[in-house]
Amino acid sequence: MTEITTEKARIGAPSAQPFIDGFTEEGENLSPVNTGTNTSSTSEKSAGPLAGASAKSHSHGGGVGIPDSSRAGRLTSYKLADFKPLTGLEEDWRFTPLKRLRGLHTEVLSGSAPSVAVTAPDGVVVETVGRDDKRIGLAGIPEDRVSANAWENFTEATVITVPAELEAAGEVSVLLTGTSAEASAQHIVIVAERFSKSVVVLDHQGTAIVSENVEIVVEDGADLTVISLQEWNDDAVHASSQQAKIGRDAKFKHVVVSLGGDLVRVTPSTRFTGPGADVEMFGLYFADAGQHLEQRLYVDHAVANCKSRVLYKGALQGRNAHTVWVGDVLIRKQAEGTDSYEANRNLLLTDGGRADSVPNLEIETGLIAGAGHASATGRLDDEHLFYLMARGIPEDVARRLVVRGFLHEIIQQIKVPALEERLTDAVERELAVSDN
Repeated sequence: MTEITTEKARIGAPSAQPFIDGFTEEGENLSPVNTGTNTSSTSEKSAGPLAGASAKSHSHGGGVGIPDSSRAGRLTSYKLADFKPLTGLEEDWRFTPLKRLRGLHTEVLSGSAPSVAVTAPDGVVVETVGRDDKRIGLAGIPEDRVSANAWENFTEATVITVPAELEAAGEVSVLLTGTSAEASAQHIVIVAERFSKSVVVLDHQGTAIVSENVEIVVEDGADLTVISLQEWNDDAVHASSQQAKIGRDAKFKHVVVSLGGDLVRVTPSTRFTGPGADVEMFGLYFADAGQHLEQRLYVDHAVANCKSRVLYKGALQGRNAHTVWVGDVLIRKQAEGTDSYEANRNLLLTDGGRADSVPNLEIETGLIAGAGHASATGRLDDEHLFYLMARGIPEDVARRLVVRGFLHEIIQQIKVPALEERLTDAVERELAVSDN
C-alpha cells in the first residue's frame, strides 16, 4: 500500500490547506498506478505504467510504460529497429500523410544529401567530420522512426563551433542546396560554447528528399539564435529533427520559417539542463494548395527557474493546403519557478484549407511562476478590413496589409535585415498567388 503523509512536500506550500487523501498539496496523484508499487514481501519498488520518465530507461531507448502517456515517456533510440513501422495511427504521425514521405520512414537513405556551404565570421570553426566524432550525440537521441533512419544512414556531419566568449561579427550562413530526388540523410551539429554570442541561419533550397538531424548545444551563459528557413522547390520532402540542449543562464532563440516544399515536417525541441536559462521559439509558415507544412515542438522544463516563450503563426490558401502545429510543454516536478507560455495562430485566406493546432501543457508541480497556452484559427477579421477600406484603401490592398501585419510579428524576430527583407518579399509572392 502506498503511504500518504501530511508532511509538506515543498517550501512555501500553503500551511492551512487541507489534504485530499491520495494527493499531494500540489494536486499530484499518488496512486500506485502513477508512482510505482511497494511490495510488502521484497520492499522493491516497481514502476507503475504511468510513472513517466522516472520509470524509463533512456540511455539508448525507451523503457516501460504506456506509449504516449507522457511526453517525457516518448521512446528514444539511435536504432531504427527499435521503432515500429509507421501506420499513421500513432499520435506523433496522425496528421502526416505517410505516402508523401517518399521512403524516409521505410527506405535506406543512400541518396545524395543537400550540399553544405558555410559562410562564417572570423573565429567560428566549421568542420566536416565522420559519424564517430565525439560531439555527435551531445544534444539528444532520435525520438521517431524518420529521425532514427537518418541517424543510421548519414556518413558525415557538419560541425559548427562558436568558441567560448566569442561574439560573432555577423551571422553564420549555412546554405543547404538539394539536387537529388533520392531519399537521403543529413546531420548538422551547432555548438555555442560558454558566454559566446552568435546567429546561425540554416537555409534550405533546391530539390531534395531528406531526413535531417540538427543538434544544438548552448553551453552555460551562451546566447544563440538559430533560424531554419525552408524555401524548397515545390517537389521537395523534408523532415528535420532539431534538438537543443540549453545550459545554465543561457539564451536560445529558435525561428522556423517554412514556405516551400511538397511536405515539410520540422520537429524542434529544447531541453533545459541548468537554471536561469531563457528560450524563445518562433515560427512562420505559409501553405499553398496541396502543401503539407507541419511543426511539432517540445519544451522540456527539467530544471528550476527557467523561462520559455513560444509563438507560431501560419497562413493557408488554396485547396488542400494543410498545416499542423503541435506544441508540447512539459514542466517536470523539479522545475519549480518555471515561467512558460505557448501560442499558435492560423489565418485561413481561402476555402479548402485545413489547419490543425494542438497545444499540450503537462505540469508536474504547482510551484511555478506561470504557464499557459493558446490557439486560434480563423479567417480575416472583417473589422480590420472595414477600418482600412473606410480610409480609402482598396479591398485587395487592405487584405494584404492585414496578412503582412499578422506575419510580420514573426519576421521581425529574426533581427537579420537582409533575411527579413527576403522573407517579406517571399510573403508578398505567396499573397500574389491567390491575389490576397
